[in-house]
Amino acid sequence: MQRKVPQGRADEQRLTDDIIELADQYGRYGYRMVAGLLNNAGWHVNHKRVEHIWRREGLKVPQKHKKKGRLWLNDGSCVRLRPERPNHVWSYDFVQDRTADGRVYRTLKMST
Repeated sequence: MQRKVPQGRADEQRLTDDIIELADQYGRYGYRMVAGLLNNAGWHVNHKRVEHIWRREGLKVPQKHKKKGRLWLNDGSCVRLRPERPNHVWSYDFVQDRTADGRVYRTLKMST
């Protein structure tokens, strides 16, 4: 008995290109959401096939940042301000303490 030599599907490259394009366009979507978008766009594709291509192409969903410490902008870039000259970047913090008689006082601490 002879086995057939495996050959890729005719539409594999077009599907791969569409998956990569959707992954770039929707950065926080995983392979399941991309499979849904492909099905809505007219592709009849199983999420397992999309996952196989997703892994083969090395696509990953970026880790979520904490809401308070986000650094990215809406275009997906990540920017943290670095000092370029003296007094360019400042940080400040409120400091609270109590006096010996129990009264609370707060100060604003600023540093470069």
